[in-house]
Amino acid sequence: MSGLLTFLIVLVAILLILVVLIQNSKGGGLASNFSASNQVMGVQKTSELIEKVTWGLVVALFVLCISLSFVIKSSTGTGTAKDTELRDRINNTATPTATKPAPAPAAAQPAAAEQPAAAPQPAE
Repeated sequence: MSGLLTFLIVLVAILLILVVLIQNSKGGGLASNFSASNQVMGVQKTSELIEKVTWGLVVALFVLCISLSFVIKSSTGTGTAKDTELRDRINNTATPTATKPAPAPAAAQPAAAEQPAAAPQPAE
């Protein structure tokens, strides 16, 4: 169900982008392509139609996004085993109480430096 809603959201968003691009901020837009003698719907009617389509797509996008959030919330639930397991892991993690001390410099450990290296044994 969430996949279908996601697809519809993407489709509505693309349509909304296209409808907004058709509009012209100066009021021309799609209506400016019609000549005075060849008007099918008239300049005012065309801009009203595009505005209504824009608002319809905005409302559809809003409703689809809210619906998707409810579908996702209901499918995951609050008392699922996965959620409980995650909470247990978070609560049971050990917090570091002390940091490791920095290793001592090589000059402070003369005993390890004075030991001769063991000679390799010949292969038999």
